[in-house]
Amino acid sequence: MIGWIILAAVVVILIALVGFFVGNYNKLVTLRNRFKNAFAQIDVQLKRRYDLIPNLVETVKGYASHEKEALERVTEMRARAQNVPVGDIQGRAAAEGMLSQALGRLLAVAEAYPDLKASQNFADLQRALETTEREIQMARRYYNGSVRELNTKVESFPSNLVAGQFGFAKADYFELEDPSDRQLPEVRFA
Repeated sequence: MIGWIILAAVVVILIALVGFFVGNYNKLVTLRNRFKNAFAQIDVQLKRRYDLIPNLVETVKGYASHEKEALERVTEMRARAQNVPVGDIQGRAAAEGMLSQALGRLLAVAEAYPDLKASQNFADLQRALETTEREIQMARRYYNGSVRELNTKVESFPSNLVAGQFGFAKADYFELEDPSDRQLPEVRFA
């Protein structure tokens, strides 16, 4: 009789341990997938931004062709940002920071041209860029929140036992290195 009780207790403990490992493993998988999806959402918004930039450059070029340096810098930074390898979060953050600075300078140049500011095409591009910059900012916040959740689970006891056993690792935040990059480019043309 005592043998059956001990066997039942061992079975209950084993079921609890299996449940613990399965539950933590599944939660870690969910958090890892949420983090990957969040980064993909940043990429979607950045692609939208990259698509707007050539139109913006061409529109400004039509009015301010002698501002060649600002136009070339934006084009160069766009190409550099697009060429960052997928998954290089820190490289992407640095490239995006440089692109934001170049866009800010280009938009500051545009302020000196009243005809450009009055252009309907430029106004439409400016609104689209403002919307895209807000979407990028929201996507970054969501991504960093997802990274925070994953990292907390990976580092917290007892889920860190499961994370270490199955190769779950902390993720990098999408952080900008230059504090001035944390500001959205100024895109008001009123």
